[in-house]
Amino acid sequence: MNINENFLTLQKNYLFSEVQKRKEAYLKKHPDVDVISLGIGDVTLPLAPVVIEAMHHGVDDMADKKSFHGYGEEQGYLFLRDAIRKYYEKKNVTLDNAEIFISDGAKSDLGNMLDIFSIDNTIIIPDPVYPVYVDTNQMAGRKIIFIHGTKENGFLPMPQEDLNGDIVYLCSPNNPTGAAYNRNQLQAWVDWANDHSAIIFYDAAYEAFLTQAYPSSIYEIEGAKQCAIEFCSLSKTAGFTGVRCGYTIVPLALEKDHVLLHDLWLRRQSTKFNGVSYIVQRGAQAVFTPVGQQQIQEAITYYLENTEMITKTLKDLGIWHTGGKISPYIWMACPKGFTSWEFFDYLLDKCQIVGTPGVGFGKQGEGYFRLSAFQDHDKVYEAMLRMIAHLGF
Repeated sequence: MNINENFLTLQKNYLFSEVQKRKEAYLKKHPDVDVISLGIGDVTLPLAPVVIEAMHHGVDDMADKKSFHGYGEEQGYLFLRDAIRKYYEKKNVTLDNAEIFISDGAKSDLGNMLDIFSIDNTIIIPDPVYPVYVDTNQMAGRKIIFIHGTKENGFLPMPQEDLNGDIVYLCSPNNPTGAAYNRNQLQAWVDWANDHSAIIFYDAAYEAFLTQAYPSSIYEIEGAKQCAIEFCSLSKTAGFTGVRCGYTIVPLALEKDHVLLHDLWLRRQSTKFNGVSYIVQRGAQAVFTPVGQQQIQEAITYYLENTEMITKTLKDLGIWHTGGKISPYIWMACPKGFTSWEFFDYLLDKCQIVGTPGVGFGKQGEGYFRLSAFQDHDKVYEAMLRMIAHLGF
């Protein structure tokens, strides 16, 4: 038996495992210390009441032979796909229900979508960015070209004349930097993709945090249906991190080498995925009701209030930062010349706060640090008091 050597290379380098390892080591030495996590992007608020109610109804359906559901539709139940289609109508985006695939989250589909593409494709990935993009392609042995997000370009790299590749990953608002592409910038990427016969993998997991000044779907951009696949998740939109539900849009018009990618993805999913549970899909349907939209917006506003506390503190401390206003993440420069991991250890040791080292998101992240707003108000407030006390230098 031979082991995939690409996996062995990645085995010891998973960012969030290292963060957890260092946190546990610290707690072992200081068991009575209250460590506040502003690191991994997990939510803390419970599911919206309307979602819970819908899931209870779903459980009742499963208890009655007349309403019991076994295997569901391969692409997801029509009631949920139709709700998502109507949600996109509010963005002035017209979709066919057949273009919508229900999944257990954007992370899964971002990795699994590669099944329908050859390993000979060249991948373009911004740096810094969500590690899954890089890891899933390195596991398969694909060639990766990194385009640099920097302070100078607002951590929003744009296509250059000499850029060539087959698949490009875009995330807006970006994880980890919180930066978002405007319409003109996305139009430039769509035009580049169509001119180069490339595919855009567009990660819209944080679209609910955007204001109307920014496009929240790639399909708001002219020509996108000919070059883009959109991935979205209810994890951060509606707190589904522990429930698992998302959706991916594969346009019927998306064709490469005279093959419809929609049909390939449907074939892949029919073979390797048995769908999201009926109960979860009923809960997801409730997210897109008027009451559901109101309730999840209350949670999003709650997290954005955390970003206000964090950004105000960093401003008062004179620490450069970006993100926050249209994103749950704040991207800050490490003070006093700390490297990303040095600042992680300092923040944990002096403030008992866990964040995420920027270098874990790519080489361009060295010297930066990500703070997450997914935490309770009182915890964030306490964390900021600690930072004020120990980062004044």
